[in-house]
Amino acid sequence: MPPSNTIFNYGRTLSPVGPVHLLATEDGLAAIYFGTQVDAMDRRFPPEARSGFGRNPWLLRAEAFLCCYFAGDLDFLPDIALDLRGTPFQRAVWEELQQIPPAETTNYGDIARRLGRPQASRAVGAAVGQNPIAVLVPCHRVVGASGKLTGYAGGLDVKRFLLDHERLSRMQAA
Repeated sequence: MPPSNTIFNYGRTLSPVGPVHLLATEDGLAAIYFGTQVDAMDRRFPPEARSGFGRNPWLLRAEAFLCCYFAGDLDFLPDIALDLRGTPFQRAVWEELQQIPPAETTNYGDIARRLGRPQASRAVGAAVGQNPIAVLVPCHRVVGASGKLTGYAGGLDVKRFLLDHERLSRMQAA
């Protein structure tokens, strides 16, 4: 839960999978949630902590990133500061997620091993599930050890779309 004095600027954009909600502070982007995640967003970032629609520079950059991403430009990464709020372990997992290249996947056990905690795959899974910044912190690129799609806060249909979109975009760029 954010400190009570934190104010979040709110933005909303459209995507091929529906509306995308964005939240940012003056320090950076704090959240990207799909329309299916509004309840989770409201629990983590209560509406009373939001200042309404704002032209926060981090929101503008996140909107530009999403526009390029959904247009197939997977390499466009504008300079976006992230205001990630979580435990040190969660933040370490979220930083590791950012190392997964577009159109590639990994699994929870691999992330746990890269973090030097090979027995922590369930804890990694919990941290992945709490990731507040979809797409930019690409938790959709994490699959089960067998390669099967596993849970995704935005829904498995969205996860499948994102992975297929990345693969198709890479093939078209080649």
